[in-house]
Amino acid sequence: MPTTSMNIRLDSDLKREAQSLFSALGLDMSSAVNIFLRQALRQRGLPFEVKLDSPNAETLEALEEVRRMKENPALGKTYTDVDAMMKDLTA
Repeated sequence: MPTTSMNIRLDSDLKREAQSLFSALGLDMSSAVNIFLRQALRQRGLPFEVKLDSPNAETLEALEEVRRMKENPALGKTYTDVDAMMKDLTA
């Protein structure tokens, strides 16, 4: 099978870390990229899920708390003075 070259630009640290990982797996960069491309063709798309990071449970709860407070402002505490707010926050 004839071969061809491909040049790509990537972050130096990313390249170094990937080479280290692939070496531990017994692969060189060229073999790893070939595996990736073959899997992409086989799956007719990226061979892994690509999505935005999901908020963790704590963030989801904070968002829900804000939603509840917007619906019922009596649930939250309001301030007219930044110093008073900071005093409560640091207490």
